[in-house]
Amino acid sequence: MSDNRGVSSLRPAPARRARAAAADTACVEAVELALEAAREVAAPSEVGEPLGHAVEGDRVVTHYFACTDAGYKGWRWAVTVTRASRAKNVTVSEAVLLPGEEAVMPPAWVPWLERLRPGDMGPGDLLPTAADDARLTPGFTQPEDEQTDRQATWELGLGRARVLSPEGRDQAAERWYEGTAGPRTPIATSAPAQCSTCGFFIPLAGDLRQLFGVCANAYVPDDGRVVAVDHGCGGHSEAVEVPSAAEAPPLILDEMAYDQFPED
Repeated sequence: MSDNRGVSSLRPAPARRARAAAADTACVEAVELALEAAREVAAPSEVGEPLGHAVEGDRVVTHYFACTDAGYKGWRWAVTVTRASRAKNVTVSEAVLLPGEEAVMPPAWVPWLERLRPGDMGPGDLLPTAADDARLTPGFTQPEDEQTDRQATWELGLGRARVLSPEGRDQAAERWYEGTAGPRTPIATSAPAQCSTCGFFIPLAGDLRQLFGVCANAYVPDDGRVVAVDHGCGGHSEAVEVPSAAEAPPLILDEMAYDQFPED
């Protein structure tokens, strides 16, 4: 004789879940109860026609109703009903307004730090820097006295709580090189020579010295700004070709025509 013990435990998991989540007849038929609960929450707005139901679990069913409010197009009222084990009465668990597939939704919220763009800072604005900002790293600290070389310690980052990290330096270098002071701008491609050979070019200090400097020519757009060594403009110190002054065209005198003036 075969042993049937443990047959139910060998039933596939999906089948057990389907059996556990079988629709409860009393909860499914409690449409009027769910409608009254939706009307109570939606008042003074009206509740539209039923949109079906969904089985949430054992003796738990959610009924959906259309939302007729013009400001919530595509939304729907969701009322969840349930009943206790071996109980006949169905009760309302919750009633909420939920968006449907065609609901008009606001755009996803973006933190202010991610919305910030270059140039957004204005006079009086403060931009706090996070303690774990990857662009910065802790600086060296050392007590200073009268014999301390402040210039040397400042170059090393001494006296500052944080200094630029390698990641922050790389981000700045990439941003500057790909920006308006890089080698691919129209003014750079038409320049007679690169900034690295210009007398107005002041190289930066540290690791960025090999790639960038500051322009000191008062007559060009990049004056006082960081420029790449292979950037350039028409204000190069060795641009020896000076455009000649524009000459006026010769006077053309028409001797074949004459003007008629009215007689007095």
